[in-house]
Amino acid sequence: MKYYSLNHNAPKVSFEEAVIQGLATDKGLYFPESITPLSKEFFENIENLSNEEIAFEAIQQFVGDEIPAETLKQIIAETLCFEFPTEKVEEGIYALELYHGPTMAFKDVGARFMSRCLGYFNKDKKDNKNTVLVATSGDTGGAVASGFLGVQGVEVVILYPSGKVSDIQERQLTTLGQNIKALEVDGVFDDCQDMVKKAFLDESLAHHNLTSANSINIARWLPQMFYFFFAYKQLKSQNKPLVFSCPSGNFGNICAGIIAKKLGLPIEHFVASTNVNDTVPRFMENGNYDPKPSKATISNAMDVGNPSNFIRIQEMYNNDLELFKKDFSSFSYTDAETLEAMQSIYKTDGYIAEPHGAVGYLGLKKELKNHPNAIGIFLETAHPIKFLDVVEPALNIQLPIPTQIESVLNKEKVSVKIKTYEELKAFLETV
Repeated sequence: MKYYSLNHNAPKVSFEEAVIQGLATDKGLYFPESITPLSKEFFENIENLSNEEIAFEAIQQFVGDEIPAETLKQIIAETLCFEFPTEKVEEGIYALELYHGPTMAFKDVGARFMSRCLGYFNKDKKDNKNTVLVATSGDTGGAVASGFLGVQGVEVVILYPSGKVSDIQERQLTTLGQNIKALEVDGVFDDCQDMVKKAFLDESLAHHNLTSANSINIARWLPQMFYFFFAYKQLKSQNKPLVFSCPSGNFGNICAGIIAKKLGLPIEHFVASTNVNDTVPRFMENGNYDPKPSKATISNAMDVGNPSNFIRIQEMYNNDLELFKKDFSSFSYTDAETLEAMQSIYKTDGYIAEPHGAVGYLGLKKELKNHPNAIGIFLETAHPIKFLDVVEPALNIQLPIPTQIESVLNKEKVSVKIKTYEELKAFLETV
């Protein structure tokens, strides 16, 4: 499999090169040269396959022969070491819980898969070191820190906006030590992401072999399609169309879901549900892609003003808005609407939704009016405990502390505060 740049001004590369580089030399995102649908027999038999077998079939063509099949299967087994249950919330609506991994967020899948791919590619490069540079609006940092902890030949530098991630999210990325370094940025997520992108453009940093563990990296992004296959496996017996609603910030999940659809997974419709950072909902209304500076909300992992992965989605629909609208809708919701949804879901159904999942639920309820015979699935992307300062007062409950979270609560936070790109660059020279 070859990968090309969506800026169309760089050479095509292998899977390994795309993973290690992160961005193309023209600073475009990489995209697979082809997507070959899986066999009819695969979908007919999917309920008899393990999650590991499903994931191998889905991802194999994108990796090709660059990782031996048995090694790839081992990487997948280590990636998928937890469950992905669909929980019935109300009649015809399910929550797909993606938070049962080590850092209790959906990004555990992509981070674990990418770290193991990078570890494989580095295994014979004794003197070669990669620096993984990543911006986080919440859960990416913790998942990357956990996934890459102790990986040989890899240094990890995580940028996060000061005061704009939850306490637990911050602890997950600032307390591990070893090869994990955290930079606390005086700004918002978009400032962190802009610094990361600028570092990739900076030729004077080339000797650091920078790569990204944000969803711009194909090894972080592509495995996110697994969830959609797993949900289909669980709900296939109901023999109804599926509508997926993804709480959307950088649009990696929903973009991976569209890849799953291109592979043949029978998904009727996608909903990108956002908070007040509504660049894509506005685009769906007027066809004008007009990013705005991000605004802070209670669903902080979605506080993204210029979602990186949207260009990949546009590529899959040939930039044809009308074609796109047949498969895709996008709606935005305020914090007040989010809190009201959390309270309504808990009061009516006894289900504890965190802010991101509640936004997904709202978008799903709206879109299902157009699909009365469908099953609706909204993604619960992180455990409610990661947002206890929002969830507990909103629902008037006290959440038990899961083991994964308890392990970081009493550890010392270690971070370096920065304000400018020059400070980031100076820090990288010390890594």
